[in-house]
Amino acid sequence: MDSKTLAIRVVDTMYNSDPMSQWLGIERLQDGPGISVLRLVVRPEMLNGFSIAHGGITYCLADSALAFASNSHGIQSVSIETSISHVSPVREGDVLTTSVEEKNLTKNTGLYYINVMNQDQKTVAFFKGTVYRTGKKWFEES
Repeated sequence: MDSKTLAIRVVDTMYNSDPMSQWLGIERLQDGPGISVLRLVVRPEMLNGFSIAHGGITYCLADSALAFASNSHGIQSVSIETSISHVSPVREGDVLTTSVEEKNLTKNTGLYYINVMNQDQKTVAFFKGTVYRTGKKWFEES
């Protein structure tokens, strides 16, 4: 199985059993080895008391991108450290998209930088995630 097919198969498996990503309404725009471009539209129930998106919305979107990108190589990976900086408010109706950069990948760990941008290509959050690569394959034949 080639790396692109493997990545899509892994992310299909993950997304289909991920109620949080589904509830968020995440659309997968691009899957590939170390790649995950996701999009969501901010809905009224995602707002906080300031009428801006709850910080957990951008965090969850970036965290899903981290999970999909880091697992896309066919090795089960789990986050061990994450952080986010919210740099611009997100409002109802905004369309958020992720951009993942796989900074480092070793046998045991992976480091990812994820930008969350709005429909104007303005970065609204910077996310950094480190994953532990368990060594367990998603599929025996991979």
